Amino acid sequence: MDRFQEMQTFCAVVDAGSFVKAAEFLHISKPAVSRHVADMEARLGVRLLHRTTRRLSLTEEGAVFYTRCRELLSGLEEAESELSSRSGAARGLLRVNVPVSFGVQALAPLWGAFHDLYPRVRLDVELFDRVVDVIEEGYDLAIRIATLPDSSLISKRLASTRVVLCASPRYLEMYGQPSDPSALAAHKIIGYSYWLGGDTWDFDGPEGPVSVKVDPWMVTNNGDTCRAVALAHQGIILHPTFVIGDDLDAGRLVEILPEYRSIELGIYAVYPTRKHVAPKVRALVNFLEKQLSDLE
Repeated sequence: MDRFQEMQTFCAVVDAGSFVKAAEFLHISKPAVSRHVADMEARLGVRLLHRTTRRLSLTEEGAVFYTRCRELLSGLEEAESELSSRSGAARGLLRVNVPVSFGVQALAPLWGAFHDLYPRVRLDVELFDRVVDVIEEGYDLAIRIATLPDSSLISKRLASTRVVLCASPRYLEMYGQPSDPSALAAHKIIGYSYWLGGDTWDFDGPEGPVSVKVDPWMVTNNGDTCRAVALAHQGIILHPTFVIGDDLDAGRLVEILPEYRSIELGIYAVYPTRKHVAPKVRALVNFLEKQLSDLE
């Protein structure tokens, strides 16, 4: 007799509370169910179930064995599910949350290529800079640009981005170059309200870490707005290169105090579980990992 079939039958009896209901669930006869359990007890040399005319209950040994059987059967189901997920076709609705600026500048040009590769996936891409609750709000995947805290969610690092202190050349002509981070207190600052440090900006300088408290004249929850105000010569921003990289290359913005480095942020795909990862989620993670590999 197949031991996995015996364990499956035993667990079905315990879950259903009767041999008859277990037989109906397994689509086999009641005598076959009774024989499977009896053969298992005979082989193990212990009684697993107390049987009366009115109810069934587990013996002490049966309770221990039931727990182990459940673990083994669940492991088999998970292995089969993972194999099916890896080999299955990506299809269905895929709900994705991404930060606004990154979603517009880095990801928007990629969605067409993803659709060409996976035409049976329907995308629902929502752009928010706030940190969404992936599980509670029903997202399949979210993009996070951060230093990730410990979490029950699964994360896959896709790329990284450097955060740069910068302003327009005209602003610097009008107000001068700050000599060190402490001089930022005398400058016009444009703040990003979701910045993980709030109004405290951290740098790694020639003599070690430096923290500066800034006093923004303007705070906004949108990175593109920060960039636009800086390009209008209205202050200094601390911003990731995926937003202002082209402006730095073109000279529209100038890096300030390059010897004082700010943090590097990881760009992560975050999703609820490592178990039973849907083919559509796995397809998007692999696609973004490849497409964003050269992103600074």
